[in-house]
Amino acid sequence: MAKRSRSKKQQLEEYLRQREPAAIAEENWHELVSLLAPISENYLRQLLHSTGLPIAQPFGGVRLGSFRELEESLLAMEKEYAQAVASKDAVRAKACRRAVIQAKDRARLVSRNEKVDPEKRKRKQEMVEWMLVWLENPAIFGTWIELRKRMPAVVAAIAADVLD
Repeated sequence: MAKRSRSKKQQLEEYLRQREPAAIAEENWHELVSLLAPISENYLRQLLHSTGLPIAQPFGGVRLGSFRELEESLLAMEKEYAQAVASKDAVRAKACRRAVIQAKDRARLVSRNEKVDPEKRKRKQEMVEWMLVWLENPAIFGTWIELRKRMPAVVAAIAADVLD
């Protein structure tokens, strides 16, 4: 009888037991992509986030669980992106943008899904707006978000998000 192959999650757990990393750095990310191939970046991020280990940007991606997570991850991504641009690391800068685009696309899918609660759809649409601003000009995002959070509709969306 053929032996059943281990799942991606089981392979990840074994890797983490063997390596015992304190955090997931670039080297770990690339090793895991190779070890778990084929695997999507989004699914690998999901598995890694479930471990509770810190994940270096851009590999940690953009978190969409709440507005607070979104803001924190976009600000961290902006910092990583700025460092990549300053050091002329086009590959890393592109990885930052790709992670934000992937998160925007996920949020947009939810915002357009008629089966999803209308309030949640509205919050995801607001999240899409945040990521579009980041993609347009990451350097202004921090200032823009402070102003945006003062708008009554955004304050209400953030308050509803916290209550979920």
